[in-house]
Amino acid sequence: MGMENSAMREAPTAAQQRYQVSDSVTHNRSLPHERFGLERVYERLGRPRFVFKLWDDFSIGTDEEAVATITFKNRAVLYQMLLSGEVAFGDGYSAGSIEIDGNLVDMIVEKNISQHSHSGAESLFERMFSHRFRLPNTLGRAQRNIHHHYDVGNDFYRLWLDHELQYTCAYFPDPDMTLEAAQQAKMDHVCRKLQLQPGDQVIEAGCGWGGLALHMAKYYGVTVTAYNISHEQVRFASDRARAEGFEDRVRYVEDDYRNIKGTFDVFVSVGMLEHVGKENYRALGNVIDTCLAEEGRVLIHSIGRNVARPMSTWIDRRIFPGAYPPTLREMMDILEPSRFSVLDVENLRLHYARTVEHWLQRFEDANLEVTEMFDEKFVRAWRLYLSGSIATFLTGGLQLFQVVFTRERNNQVPWSREHLY
Repeated sequence: MGMENSAMREAPTAAQQRYQVSDSVTHNRSLPHERFGLERVYERLGRPRFVFKLWDDFSIGTDEEAVATITFKNRAVLYQMLLSGEVAFGDGYSAGSIEIDGNLVDMIVEKNISQHSHSGAESLFERMFSHRFRLPNTLGRAQRNIHHHYDVGNDFYRLWLDHELQYTCAYFPDPDMTLEAAQQAKMDHVCRKLQLQPGDQVIEAGCGWGGLALHMAKYYGVTVTAYNISHEQVRFASDRARAEGFEDRVRYVEDDYRNIKGTFDVFVSVGMLEHVGKENYRALGNVIDTCLAEEGRVLIHSIGRNVARPMSTWIDRRIFPGAYPPTLREMMDILEPSRFSVLDVENLRLHYARTVEHWLQRFEDANLEVTEMFDEKFVRAWRLYLSGSIATFLTGGLQLFQVVFTRERNNQVPWSREHLY
């Protein structure tokens, strides 16, 4: 009789299958409101092709063509996700409270695509704190923000950047180029855009580890004064220039761009604008206007967006404090007050995705060395940061703009783009 009734029992409905819990789980079961909360997370992300699981194996989503399985290992991280999804996800993954079975880049690509048109993706608290209460990027705050990211130690960056320690987008005329070749190509691409001539006086704002300044002096016969507020980077760059015999042609200054003095033929900034803060764009424009010669040329290379909005809240809090990727329209606040004239605009979005793919692979290849330097939380956080950067460039959430401009009265400008290629 019992067997007969079992055989005649109706098949579970789709809803019952969706909320299925393993019969073997008897301890620490999730509660109905927690399961409802997981459903809310799933909905807020635009119902991506994921399986979401709780600590007791309760799951939602479908296994068919699932890009990843995401497991919340405790109640606390689920509640945090409901309050502040982006930050909680980043912190939870870093701490090991969230596990992902699947390729991390593919997972974030899927999330970005699903979430793109989903209006409920951010919690109210995230919208409030990321859009309204961003602090102005004063000189003191800028220094603290740069130290947070760049002064973790040169040995760490040596593990996964190219030989020149270029921590900015490379340029891939051939997408199969090595990272080293693509970074060399990027520096030459910048130099050609600036039409560098032997004897030019060049100012570089935000010089990183000094590779571009040294490259310009070595191969284009210019003299460079390079500014940077990272003590670690300035010391490294100065030591290298001295060792290679270029200390008379390249001078590295540990100071902020706001304190640049003198007159120069060329002003170049690669990867600094993201850290300036849009409230300071006009001030940056004034600095350029004050120091640029009448026939001077300017290139600004920056991560950007097509639509104005802040950097990821988690990135802002944990990886790059104070970073802001501008739109092209916002970048015009640098140019318009001083009546500069745009000569060239290029978007290297896919080049940056490819660059970070190289970085991530090298980071993973150096996992043993990285784990000897930092704890597992740091390693997982940087894995998420690099993976998320690749995914966001691939799905168009971030762009990479190179903008070349000069004074509006300067007629010594190229008649074509032939010199670039």
